[in-house]
Order: sequence, then structure tokens, then C-alpha cells
Amino acid sequence: MILVTLGTQDKHFVRLIAMVDELIKQKEINEEVYVQAGSTSYHSDNMYIFDYLDMEEYNKLLQKCDVLITHGGVGTIVSALKDGKKIIGVAREARYKEHHNDHQKEIIETFSSQGLILKADDVESLKEALHKIKTFVPKHFVSNNENFVALIAKELDI
Repeated sequence: MILVTLGTQDKHFVRLIAMVDELIKQKEINEEVYVQAGSTSYHSDNMYIFDYLDMEEYNKLLQKCDVLITHGGVGTIVSALKDGKKIIGVAREARYKEHHNDHQKEIIETFSSQGLILKADDVESLKEALHKIKTFVPKHFVSNNENFVALIAKELDI
């Protein structure tokens, strides 16, 4: 099963759902697909689409999924990495008016360059990532929270 998450902000991301829908139509995706669409309106008979899910239901789907396809939200990526999920990141982009800047591209590039996730930005690269994800073994994720908190504490002179 594939879980697609678009986060809970008020930002639309039709492009990602349409890419997944296209790959289902091309028979590149044959698994069940569940989409947590947030504020994105999209209709497809090929996927189960929900606006928002409560945390319990979301966590059940996350545990059940084989692959998570997600926007560039750090919280979503980190929690899925901690659960050992295989992740494909697709960033919202400013040029498509999906976000006000391209910080999600930077986030996904960073996680990808560290060997933690795969990335995609169009239908063809998503298709390639879905083929690669079958044998992809993400590197072990190590949280940097302690160093981050220490740095902030030093700056605040606590």
C-alpha cells in the first residue's frame, strides 16, 4: 500500500496527486493508494482520498504502508524515518504557486543527499523513484535534536 501525504497546512498540491493518479492510469502503480490531501481538492476513483485524518488513523495508515510519498515537511519525513518507512519526497514549488518559496526542495534535497529518502519532481522521476524504492535501503536516521538544542541554548546563553 502507498500512502501519499500533503500535510495539514493551507497549501494546495494538486500536482503531486495528479502525478500519482497518472501513474495508476499507466499501470505503474498497482497497489492501493491512500491520500491525506489536506486542503487540496482532487477527485479520483483510483485512490482513497481524505482531507484530514486524526492522528490515530494516520498512524495506522503509516504503519501499514510500504511506501510513503510526501511533500517536503520535515515532521512528516522524520516521523516516517523513525518508523523505518521508505519515502519518496516531492516538494511543493514556488513556481507552481504551491508555496511561497522553495524550502521544501532544499529539505528533500538534504534528506536525499544523505541517503535517507528518494526524491521526485515530475511524473517520470516519480516513476523511476517507485522502481528504485523496491530495492532502496535508506541509511539509518540519527536525530540531531540534542545538538540543535545545545546550539540554541548557547546562543541564548542559558
